[in-house]
Amino acid sequence: MMNTYESITLTEELIITEIFSIHYFEYGKDFVYEGESHDFWELLCVDNGVIEVTAGDKNIILEKGEMIFHKPNEFHALKANGKVAPNLIVISFKCNAECMNFFRERIVTINSTEGFYLGQIITEAKKTFYTPLNNPYICKLERYPNAAFGSEQIIKISLESMLISIFRRYTTKEPLLLYGTDHPMMHRSSDEFVRQVTQYMDQHLGEKLTVSQICKENMIGRSNLQKIFHEKKGCGVMEYYAYLKIEAAKKLIREDKYNYSQIANILGYSSYQYFSLQFKKYTRMTPSEYHMSIKSFSE
Repeated sequence: MMNTYESITLTEELIITEIFSIHYFEYGKDFVYEGESHDFWELLCVDNGVIEVTAGDKNIILEKGEMIFHKPNEFHALKANGKVAPNLIVISFKCNAECMNFFRERIVTINSTEGFYLGQIITEAKKTFYTPLNNPYICKLERYPNAAFGSEQIIKISLESMLISIFRRYTTKEPLLLYGTDHPMMHRSSDEFVRQVTQYMDQHLGEKLTVSQICKENMIGRSNLQKIFHEKKGCGVMEYYAYLKIEAAKKLIREDKYNYSQIANILGYSSYQYFSLQFKKYTRMTPSEYHMSIKSFSE
């Protein structure tokens, strides 16, 4: 006798129907955005630094890892504090699900799971849209003609998954039994190790680390170290160290406390000329060109 199977239609509690913008901003310390309102949702997450957010009639200070949701038609504006150059992620979208009422005027601190999904969105957006992610005045995303297969669906799924994770975490009293609050990807020992080594390199950005030093201080063999970084970061450990230096340089330039030679010295470069070459390699701009681009957004 054959079993008769009957399918069920999967319930979808939260569906993102449209995306309006995906931004990753590197703002100067004096940046001011006068504000806007629109008839769809917007979330803002501080990836680094500090930002003052106006939401309706409230002024709120957000720090690294904090996320705010602006409901449709809510006026919102931004202002840097004049000291720290912030990195911000902004995504605007349409969702008519009833559960979105939870997110009205909501401020949350994201966990590793939600950070993972947010990273997926930014990574896929860079593959999918040629519209610059750092221009706040772009009102329409433009697709690459040959975008990676399924990239837009990954953006949709990642955004939905992040919102569901936040909703569950803030509304469920009992922790999930299987994985707790962390995404299963985060339990891999190699992920933990990469975070450990990255933190070590962050603490020594002003030096000239070698692979041997990194291996010795983190108790790992050279070949295993390189293997893990190629798997997790898509590059060798020293290339990633160079990238971290440039990210730190960009932040120092936006804070406008030091000249380019001083920044080169702070970050352990042998000369300004070498620093400038490395900076252009990673950003396709010289330090002065990058500074002017940030200044133009501020103006």
